[in-house]
Amino acid sequence: MERVKSKTVRRLRRKAGVRKRVIGVPSRPRLTVFRSLKHIYAQVIDDLAGRTLVDASTSPIKGAGSAGGNCAAAAGVGKTLAEKAKKAGITEVVFDRNGYAYHGRIKALAEAARKGGLKF
Repeated sequence: MERVKSKTVRRLRRKAGVRKRVIGVPSRPRLTVFRSLKHIYAQVIDDLAGRTLVDASTSPIKGAGSAGGNCAAAAGVGKTLAEKAKKAGITEVVFDRNGYAYHGRIKALAEAARKGGLKF
């Protein structure tokens, strides 16, 4: 149990370091990612207004996809998010990996969002 707590604390420290430098403004909002064991969530946020502009996830509540503990589901979330962002008139974002390493599901989501037309 102590190992899990220390992993979470280390991730939160990395997250704080990233958030010092990454700020979402109306011209370039922040694309942030949260990864749980079963699902992956992504949202585009305007930090100055404190609003979520677009979101997508594998959660059945949102209805964006199937169970999402894998890279294929994360890529689906990235594609869905890019489509929603284009409809909302968002083409450029800054990527906030939220303290997670840029590999696996996080990388799959980011690459799918890029293929969908988002620039970051």
